[in-house]
Amino acid sequence: MNTKKIYFASDQHFGAPTPEKSLEREKIFVQWLDTVKHDADIIFLLGDLFDFWFEYKHVVPKGYIRLFGKLAELRDAGIDIRFFVGNHDLWMKDYFEKELGIPVYHEPKEFTLQGKTFLIGHGDGLGPGDRGYKFIKKIFTNPVCNWLFKWLHPDLAISFGKYLSLENKTVSGQEDVHFLGEDKEYLILYCKEILEQKHYDYFVFGHRHLPMIYDLPKNSKYVNTGDWITYFTYGELVNGNFEIKEYLKSSEA
Repeated sequence: MNTKKIYFASDQHFGAPTPEKSLEREKIFVQWLDTVKHDADIIFLLGDLFDFWFEYKHVVPKGYIRLFGKLAELRDAGIDIRFFVGNHDLWMKDYFEKELGIPVYHEPKEFTLQGKTFLIGHGDGLGPGDRGYKFIKKIFTNPVCNWLFKWLHPDLAISFGKYLSLENKTVSGQEDVHFLGEDKEYLILYCKEILEQKHYDYFVFGHRHLPMIYDLPKNSKYVNTGDWITYFTYGELVNGNFEIKEYLKSSEA
């Protein structure tokens, strides 16, 4: 039996809703990283680690020193960490790769882990519908738009970006995240579409902020890892078996 575990976490949204509340959550997440480092083989960070992130050539957003220090410690100890950008930190470029040695992915990616096949990503813009966001994402990721945004002074650009990100109702607590039903959950519909072409044992995403393991056709499962705002949940893979766990229930944080 393999004693090593593979962990999955998403949607920390550090920086929101205020610096003080964000720091409280950052300390909890760093404590969790410190706990799992003893048996972690791989840690997947599935996006929206930050509520807003934009990299200039020589400038990155200020803060998150505890988080960066812990990630650097884990990488220096040989723990594999993978990062998938989310819709709030999709402007990430090579900072994580150069400074921390953490690969960054901008699209869902296939993995074989502990004998099981996975499709892993953040989850934004997948499946049918949500055309408004898909259109906005094309603008946000457009190279010309990125180039123009970079000409803004970082103090102005980052402040403006944080203001827009805080309009997200999930982070501000003004929207109750609940299950919409199988026929309305975009990610479940996306998984079913993919299964018509190729089988995966697990589809693992964040983005929805709603922790769940949902049975799909063909003995497949859709997993959402929840968030570190309301649920403080994470995924754990041990010997091919996937569980969603809540950190605060088993800690003094």
